[in-house]
Amino acid sequence: MRKLFLKYKSVIRFIFLFLGTYLLLGILYSIYLKLSETGSYFPDLITNLVAKQSAALLDNFGYNSILYKDSLSEGMLLTIDKKYTVNIVEGCNAVSVIILFIAFIIAFAEKFKKTFLFLFAGSVIIYAVNILRIAILTVALYKFPQYESMLHSVVFPGIIYSMVFILWMVWVWMLKPKSHQ
Repeated sequence: MRKLFLKYKSVIRFIFLFLGTYLLLGILYSIYLKLSETGSYFPDLITNLVAKQSAALLDNFGYNSILYKDSLSEGMLLTIDKKYTVNIVEGCNAVSVIILFIAFIIAFAEKFKKTFLFLFAGSVIIYAVNILRIAILTVALYKFPQYESMLHSVVFPGIIYSMVFILWMVWVWMLKPKSHQ
């Protein structure tokens, strides 16, 4: 059994670091959401901020966007020209995707500074791409509401998860030892 552990030490280390980080951050995020129920931002600070930034981006692109609180579905309704377009709920804020990203990077952690900088930069990129993704989805649903199911369920999750995958590949590439020629 000891030989097996020694042989697969790096795989076991990866699994424990990944799962441990994912569970820890997931629990901390759940606590944050629970504490947010009594907070002054609806539905929570991060989702509220994502909704406001998405609306601001749409305004900068020349669309007339307005945000409304939707207590029924616990989200922020984002409209264009007073026409309902999207409902930004907690799952739209990219935090769970960032947690997944962080868990993978920590599982392959190297030097603290390099890892920390990549975690920070990657999280900011994911967050920014998410804002852009929501703005594009809002415009797409405004112009093509008949494609809501495909846009919301396939295309736009593909954007955010593709970004995470690309960042993971960049990280693995950065870890790859450079051959001396």
